[in-house]
Amino acid sequence: MSTVSVVIPCYRYGHFLDQAVASVLDDQPGVDVRVLIIDDASPDDSAAVAAGIAARDPRVEVIAHPTNRGHIATYNEGLLEWADGDYCVLMSADDRLTPGALGRATGLLDVFPDVGFAYGRALWFWEGRPLPTPRTASRGWSVWPGRWWLERRLRQAENCITAPEVVVRTSVQKRVGGYDPRLPHSGDQEMWLRLAAHADVGFVHGADQAFYRVHDANMRRSFDAVRDLRQKRAAFETTLDRYGTTLSDPRRLSECVHRKLSRQALRVLLDGWDRGQLDEHAVEDLLDFAVDCWPRAESLAAYRTFRLRRRLGPRATAAVQPINPAPLARKTSGWLMRRSWKYRGI
Repeated sequence: MSTVSVVIPCYRYGHFLDQAVASVLDDQPGVDVRVLIIDDASPDDSAAVAAGIAARDPRVEVIAHPTNRGHIATYNEGLLEWADGDYCVLMSADDRLTPGALGRATGLLDVFPDVGFAYGRALWFWEGRPLPTPRTASRGWSVWPGRWWLERRLRQAENCITAPEVVVRTSVQKRVGGYDPRLPHSGDQEMWLRLAAHADVGFVHGADQAFYRVHDANMRRSFDAVRDLRQKRAAFETTLDRYGTTLSDPRRLSECVHRKLSRQALRVLLDGWDRGQLDEHAVEDLLDFAVDCWPRAESLAAYRTFRLRRRLGPRATAAVQPINPAPLARKTSGWLMRRSWKYRGI
């Protein structure tokens, strides 16, 4: 029976812990699971809640930090110092696994020893609303060569994974090392790319592997477009610097990444301008990012469209919007957040 070490960092999320831990320990047949809750010096009763869960179930351990160490250090403590199962999972205290998720992922990993991590689809669920019904019947697997998967991510300039739906082979996790403290908001994106540079990638078809909770306090809701774009760029550039010599055409891939991130910035700019949601500082930040990321940004239709709208002013812009191409009329801020953190599929 496969063993799985599940690390659940917690900071002020004690009120979610019972549900998170129950999703890992219950309805996960065919695997031997251990859980580590790491409370990062929460100012509320999170550590006490964690201790209560551990007292009721010997499969659960707790580490309570006396001082806050930050989420990256907490991740690395659990994954590199504690996890000793065949496979490991990093899951936020406000997320949940779906029934049978661990068995489906470890089944793939057991069959394909060259796969470094397996993932599937995740369901969003909103705080205060009913939990959606997950699909739990797998329709098979896909296994992709790691370098092929990595290059596809670079060509798309997207992160197609959140985190709770991923099960990693522990030996590969320890080989590649921990999360990069220079990337506090895109460390997960860089980690998937790094794992793919060292091993193949598996995907579970048909079933939903995890729930991602959306609420006012979580990291993804405090979304800032420029910060997100800068962190995405840093994650991709780190990957290109580290593995570029092993990729098929690193110069072309770098060009693709920077061009697409520039376009994403301009989409956010256009949408925010049309909605009157951007102050002058935010406008200049997005323009500066777009041009710095891809110096030929001024040749893009989106850049020219924005310059025209800016000259015309908000009132005149509203009158001419119907003539603009459909992609520029998207609700771009929401689009970017979905593409950045939540886009699903290969």
